[in-house]
Amino acid sequence: MSGIELRDIRKSYAGGPEVLHGVSMRIEPGEFIVIVGPSGCGKSTLLRLIAGLESCREGDILIDGKRANQLAPQDRDIAMIFQNYALYPHMTVRENIAFGLELRGMPKAQRHARADSVAATLQLTPYLGRKPGALSGGQRQRVAMGRAMARNSSTFLMDEPLSNLDNALRVAMRTEIKDLHRQLGATMIYVTHDQTEALSLADRIAVMKDGHLQQFDTPEAIYDRPQNRFVASFLGMPTMNFLPAEKLSERLGNSTRLVGLRPEMLHVELDKPLGPALPAKIVLSEMTGSDIIVHCETPAGRVTVVTARKHLPRGTGDCWISYDLDDALFFDGETGNRVEAAA
Repeated sequence: MSGIELRDIRKSYAGGPEVLHGVSMRIEPGEFIVIVGPSGCGKSTLLRLIAGLESCREGDILIDGKRANQLAPQDRDIAMIFQNYALYPHMTVRENIAFGLELRGMPKAQRHARADSVAATLQLTPYLGRKPGALSGGQRQRVAMGRAMARNSSTFLMDEPLSNLDNALRVAMRTEIKDLHRQLGATMIYVTHDQTEALSLADRIAVMKDGHLQQFDTPEAIYDRPQNRFVASFLGMPTMNFLPAEKLSERLGNSTRLVGLRPEMLHVELDKPLGPALPAKIVLSEMTGSDIIVHCETPAGRVTVVTARKHLPRGTGDCWISYDLDDALFFDGETGNRVEAAA
């Protein structure tokens, strides 16, 4: 296991703007870190800098406490898994897994024994003699993981490894990757734009936007206590509702604050409740299985509610949206930063 520290990392390309703006984070040995953010935020660039595939303009990359900026990729004890798998189509599963060991000069018998052991861990033993063209997408992804595992590296970097899979396979592979992390105990850094992957896999999440690190914390802290409106809206599906404070409750008075209420914390009711509520009209509902996403128009703006199908009252489109301000988060309307309720 290796700890990794990034100190004020800055990156720009010739003739272009800066793409990473002073990113700093400390990753403990054995942690599973997910870097998440929209396309173009710099997350894959940051991963390539850690791997040594690119160099930073300023800042330090420390691996096990030692500056690694000038180390070649092969000297960083890092294995990288890419989005496109990068398997050799003319090689069998066993040969693909063992290929990196062959480049290191390991004898054939030893590297094949190592490949067979890794394949057993990934439940690939029945496919060792097959070539990639005869495998499913999930199996090919496991072969790519196996090739990285065979090197017995202390750190694994994964760049959107599940993006080419269908939803069912993504869910299955998330479980396999989490189990793999428990077995290996290695440091893992995983890049994705999928907030579900981030919340379900990570020990800690690094949320990025436009080359800036917005927040680096546990999934629970980021979901419950986001530092700003971007983090609050990016993590959570459907996205958080942001409503003007003065239109939501008289007790909040006139201010530039926005009130953030997650859709699952709201309730649709036909009769006006005793507590705080907004008059609303249902304009669209979407069934997602046991839940329904309800889109409503209110005097405070469009509001989205997630409710169990059995809890959605039948009747006309006119209703009330009840809420509890104790569940709310408050954001400065100008800066977007989260503030205390009494601010």
